[in-house]
Amino acid sequence: MPSTPQDMMNTMMNNLVEKTGHSLVHWLKIVKGSGEEKHMAIIKHLKSEHGLTHGYANFIAFKAREESEPPKSSDDLLINLFKGTKEALKPLYDQMVNIVEKFGNDVDVSPRKTYVTIRRSKQFAIFKPSTKERLDVGLILKGVNETPRLQTGKQFSGMMTHCVAVHSKSDLDPELKSWLKDAYDKA
Repeated sequence: MPSTPQDMMNTMMNNLVEKTGHSLVHWLKIVKGSGEEKHMAIIKHLKSEHGLTHGYANFIAFKAREESEPPKSSDDLLINLFKGTKEALKPLYDQMVNIVEKFGNDVDVSPRKTYVTIRRSKQFAIFKPSTKERLDVGLILKGVNETPRLQTGKQFSGMMTHCVAVHSKSDLDPELKSWLKDAYDKA
């Protein structure tokens, strides 16, 4: 069973022809020919007109939109994450990256469209500028009890088990560092 979102995408890609009868290239042509550009409209079209399951329609819609968007560099993604009202959070983010990079030379920091994934052999944390005043740190800490500060990670759609809100430099304390290190060690 796939353990990460990327593993799930790889599995769907490997099973696409078997499950749908056609390759991704075929489905991308169908999507382009439909004239649909919005994610949900593409899903609806593939389900209603071609009988696809929601999972495969969603996968194809994601791939179609991914292909139509110009690739963005890590720098561009970071600039977009911390632009406007969230700009003041960038120094906190930089300090958190500095903390995790000291854990080992195998730490990979990869910006995405709405968050930054922190990986080792697998993902162990997410840094997300959620509001203009708060960075959320998502952590994978299976078997660790919640506390008033270490909350459930449900806002990360099941990717993270826990979440810690970071509002200021004082939140980058030994307790947060130990949770990050524990997540790193378990990855």
